This record gives sequence, structure tokens and C-alpha cells, in this order.
Amino acid sequence: MQPLRNYPWIGLFGLSLAMLTCGIPSLTFAQTAEAPPPASETATGGRFWLPIAAALGGGFVIAGASLGISRIGSSAVECMARQPEAAGNIQTAMIVSAALIEGVTFFALIVLLIALFRL
Repeated sequence: MQPLRNYPWIGLFGLSLAMLTCGIPSLTFAQTAEAPPPASETATGGRFWLPIAAALGGGFVIAGASLGISRIGSSAVECMARQPEAAGNIQTAMIVSAALIEGVTFFALIVLLIALFRL
């Protein structure tokens, strides 16, 4: 079974998404030094949107982690119901995967809090 052969648009979508995410920061930082700052950045120092972006980023991190852990849990319970003799191995793998997701979630939230309170 080769899923990318059946669905070539998935590979093209992933490639275009990777090119887009790699290209946007280069366009953002490609500013000249002589350009005057925009009017919205002069009064607040350019950090007006930072609390809003941190709140949205934190929400996305929590939502993504909860969806990932719930998918792991539902798949593990389904697998344990199909093969009760392998329940111990499945449960161990589920707990390790959930712990890794939680670790990445905590790291992302700490980075968001550092960015937020570094005003």
C-alpha cells in the first residue's frame, strides 16, 4: 500500500506548505534600514499584537495537544479491545507518546510566556 501514489496532491500540498512557511519569514525580514517605522509601531514599540498572538498561539498549542492525546487514547483503547493480550505493550506506548506530546506542549507554552512577558 503506497498512499502517496494514490493521492499525489498530498505531496504537492505538503511541498507547497513547506515552501510557503520557509518563504514568509524571509519576506518579513527583508526590510531596508532607511524605511521609517509604521505609525502603529511608533507609539507601542511594535509590540501591540504580541499579547493577542500569544493568546492565540497558546490556544492552538493546547487544542492541538488535546486532539493528539485524545487520538492516541482512542486508538490505544481500540487496539486493546482487538488484542487484549497486547494491552500492556499498547498502554506503555500510549503513555510514552502522550508524555512526549505533553512535553512539547509545555515547551511551546513556556516559549509563549517568555515572549509575552518580555515586553
